[in-house]
This record gives sequence, structure tokens and C-alpha cells, in this order.
Amino acid sequence: MALIRFADQPQFRNPWAEFERIRQGLDEISRSFLSGAVNRPINPTVYPPLNIFEDEEHLIIKAELPGFKAEDIDISLEGDTLTLQGKRDLRPEEEKISYHRREIATGSFSRAITLPTKIDPDSISATLKNGILTVTLSKAPEVRPRKISVVTE
Repeated sequence: MALIRFADQPQFRNPWAEFERIRQGLDEISRSFLSGAVNRPINPTVYPPLNIFEDEEHLIIKAELPGFKAEDIDISLEGDTLTLQGKRDLRPEEEKISYHRREIATGSFSRAITLPTKIDPDSISATLKNGILTVTLSKAPEVRPRKISVVTE
């Protein structure tokens, strides 16, 4: 009597799965045409890419914003949500130009970030250097770690 292990059995392949994948792709293309997003990529990435990290006293957010000026960026805080907004337009207005390749994105962005800890809204600073936006938020006093000294008796 031959024993067949589950791992030795051929993987069941759903013949309709490929049709479903194609249907979803066509739906996405249809949505992009109806929304007027003909020249935008079908699956855009989250922009701007960012890193969020913390030390004992601060929460720090670094976002890649190449080609932006400080006056093109708006930062707002509402509750525990920090919002980054901006607009970049690289097209020269006076020149009549014809692109051979256009890969640098232009236009507006808005990115909302839910902060992982309470912060002090009165001590927020932001700097833009070499295309990297750094937002430094001080943690609220009640969430900062406190050192408790032990005394001997």
C-alpha cells in the first residue's frame, strides 16, 4: 500500500484565480481613466516616503521631499494626527517644450500620520535640508521616561 503525504500531492490550482487577477487589473485601469488619472501610474506609492523614530524625549519624522522649497510645504497638527502637505511644479511656464520622458512627479501631495505617542504641541520644529524634511516633536512630559533613584537606608 502506497502512502501519499500531503506535501507530495500536486498543489491544487484554481483555474479562475488568473481571470480574477486580470479582472481586478482592468477595474483599476477603468477607475484611473474615469478619475482623469490617465498619466499617473496605476499603483502609485505612498508619497512622500518617510521614517518615524523616537528617542527618550523626541519623536522624529524624516520625509524625502526632493525639489521642494520650505515655502511649498505645510505642516499641521490636529489631535494626534500630523499632516504634511505640499506642491511641486517643475514645468517652465514660458517655454514650449515636448517631453521625451517624464518620470519626475509634479503636483500636490497630502500625507496624514497618526502619532504613536502624545507630544507637546508647543515645541515642534521643522527643517528642510538637502531634500530631507525633519520634523522634531517633543514628547509630552507625562510620557517621557523618568529616572527614579533608589536610596539606601
